[in-house]
Amino acid sequence: MEPLETTARDRARMSRQKSRDTRVELALRSALHAAGLRFRVHRRPVRGVRREADVVFGPARVAVFVDGCFWHGCPEHATWPRRNAEFWRTKIEKNRARDADTDERLAGAGWLAVRVWEHEPPAQAAERVRVVVEQRRRSQRAGGTGKEAAAPSR
Repeated sequence: MEPLETTARDRARMSRQKSRDTRVELALRSALHAAGLRFRVHRRPVRGVRREADVVFGPARVAVFVDGCFWHGCPEHATWPRRNAEFWRTKIEKNRARDADTDERLAGAGWLAVRVWEHEPPAQAAERVRVVVEQRRRSQRAGGTGKEAAAPSR
């Protein structure tokens, strides 16, 4: 089957999708702040790597990414469009590959990438992040590299 053309209406709707400061991201940041954590937002954790994290804990070397279920192919909530199916499958698979590459690059530079799905309750995700940040801070104070804190599952 030939791919269908994307309509002007579809393009206009997609161009309105926020890429930063989304409702989910703001809720997570609020929960992190309420947990007593301080952080930077929308920063590149590693120089020379053109990947921006949504939330960055510099001293702990933890970068948090809030991934949309559609755009990043959530195993629970991903939807696969029928219109231009091949285009969207390729796009989403490229996003997933880029996410894995980002995680590897950050790990190689001593950072830990934490991925939060947009469907996760903000308080639960914030608690997961808090535990990782505190583990890495303790490890660094004890003379470790901070790499000892394992990446939490999504």
